[in-house]
Amino acid sequence: MKFDLLSILALIFSLQAVVSLTPLHFQHPLDPLTKQEFLEVQTIIRNKYPISNNKLAFHYIGLDDPEKDIVLKYETQSTHVTIPRKSFVIAIIHRKIHEIVIDLRLRSIVSDSVYKGYGFPILSADEQSLAIELPFKYPPFIASVYKRGLNLSEVLCSSFTIGWFGEEKNRRTVSINCFMKESTVNFYARPISGITIVADLDLMKIVEYHDRDIEAVPTAENTEYQVSKQSPPFGPKQHSLISHQPQGPGFQINGHSVSWANWKFHIGFDVRAGIVISLASVYDLDKHKYRRVLYKGYISELFVPYQDPTEEFYFKTFFDSGEFGFGLSTVSLIPNRDCPPHAQFIDTYIHSADGTPILLKNAICVFEQYGNIMWRHTEVDIPNEFIEESRTEVNLIVRTIATVGNYDSVMDWEFKASGSIKPAIALSGMIEIKGTNIKHTDEIKEDIHGKLVSANCIGIYHDHFYIYYLDFDIDGTHNSLEKTSLKTVRITDGSSKRKSYWTTETQTAKTESDAKITVGLAPAELVVVNPNIKTAVGNEVGYRLIPAIPAHPLLTEDDYPQIRGAFTNYNVWVTPYNRTEKWAGGLYVDHSRGDDTLAVWTKQNREIENKDIVMWHVVGIHHVPAQEDFPIMPLLSTSFELRPTNFFERNPVLKTLSPRDVAWPGCSN
Repeated sequence: MKFDLLSILALIFSLQAVVSLTPLHFQHPLDPLTKQEFLEVQTIIRNKYPISNNKLAFHYIGLDDPEKDIVLKYETQSTHVTIPRKSFVIAIIHRKIHEIVIDLRLRSIVSDSVYKGYGFPILSADEQSLAIELPFKYPPFIASVYKRGLNLSEVLCSSFTIGWFGEEKNRRTVSINCFMKESTVNFYARPISGITIVADLDLMKIVEYHDRDIEAVPTAENTEYQVSKQSPPFGPKQHSLISHQPQGPGFQINGHSVSWANWKFHIGFDVRAGIVISLASVYDLDKHKYRRVLYKGYISELFVPYQDPTEEFYFKTFFDSGEFGFGLSTVSLIPNRDCPPHAQFIDTYIHSADGTPILLKNAICVFEQYGNIMWRHTEVDIPNEFIEESRTEVNLIVRTIATVGNYDSVMDWEFKASGSIKPAIALSGMIEIKGTNIKHTDEIKEDIHGKLVSANCIGIYHDHFYIYYLDFDIDGTHNSLEKTSLKTVRITDGSSKRKSYWTTETQTAKTESDAKITVGLAPAELVVVNPNIKTAVGNEVGYRLIPAIPAHPLLTEDDYPQIRGAFTNYNVWVTPYNRTEKWAGGLYVDHSRGDDTLAVWTKQNREIENKDIVMWHVVGIHHVPAQEDFPIMPLLSTSFELRPTNFFERNPVLKTLSPRDVAWPGCSN
């Protein structure tokens, strides 16, 4: 075959075009927004609204979820499926909240509407930074500092959301609390008590100020946590461990798609939700195919109500995801500390208030965890034989950490070769401290709403309620929830020497009301099944929820914070899949009134049997602070498990081999 010069040039240009399109062609439809896409959003909206930055602020820029059926078609078809790539934006423009959808491929605005309901979007870091500087130019505050004999140059302030307590007004305000940073970076341990400051974020000015009582500011003694500032003795001594994988990691990361052992899934990221796990599928060795388990999972909201009803604390009932953004609050992971030496890291982007993309290095880490037992048995009852059989468990961990103010939330998604998924939460950081003149418990004469954890320091009682969004797609989109109760049966007919036993009774939830479940009141199993697919012996394939230690809200249902956090009224909820129902606390959480929550949606009592359904699971911790939590607390953790139940025909890791032993110089078994 002969080519003339024009044909060769045409071929070169066509190849260049293919190369330039390759990143777009291989971009997964659920990938988080790229740097270039953030810039496109910023440019498009600025072009439509060419105004100064103080009149245009971006409070949420995220992926506008593609239609689920199109994504599934993309996953299952070998031919290319074109999926629209869109962004959903919440921006405040001239003090009006705009909801804007942008087509990123066409570089155009699809829709632009003004929100007129209650509540406000996520606070931006930029406006909070401006607000916490306001007290230093406010004469009454300066006078309060000097009245207490404090050094103004050693004062530091932080902003706190206020919530809603029946007010008719609808203003974007925050409370500003101040602390002493003198002699320690642990300023949360040194609050300046007795002062109330409220700032209007739109006006950027202090609109309310009270100075009531002077309480002692806790000292800086023994509050420093930086190792460089600490002095011996150190302990307990921990020995070094060398991490070595001679065959390399057992997982592969291609963009945001991960394959490991018998799992494959996608890792997304959102400035509100943080990490998002999608399209989790497990390989069935008997059926020789991947079977989908979870279409999407993430933490939809975190509700942290403090239990001090006094003027200084009553409003501290935070919704970390909806008010501050788990994604915007995600921090870079520290190699060899937050994640082991053999971990691999994934970077991502968040955005500033002016829409500029910000690179977040090491936002997510992925690593294998060794040393557990997968299964084992020792057999001694066979004559002349002694059998020992054990398999080493290797799990895959996907980790990210969000720091919202004083607390750090370590969030793991653990995948097991047995088919289980274990989401876990671990808390560290600083407990919320209230200053007091009390130095010993003998001095306590009334309810202090917490524990005296150090002289002049009260650790306030509070809760942590995480609600997970779990869109199960077990072997397909049509699933049901089955509740299997364990019932005691008395034997009264003399047919056995036993007087009782227990058996099971299974009910299928038909509507949303049937699926509102409080865990722990009676023994029961909750299983999401596919009623259309059965095992060889006739059981419906499914996945069981093994819940964490249950925690239930103790606030009354008519209390304003609980109205907003009504999604914690039950440990388990099930709704029919709705692309717009993503946030259990509502789309606009700051100053919200509880009119757009999971508890409100489910009043429709929609059908959920043999439908595309979403499970919502509340994981809670009632935190009674202790002295060991001060000045910085060791990890406090909880987790739950999504475990295959009649999903496989038999133990899926029966033939899984343990990792081979590796000889290492200087080591002996």
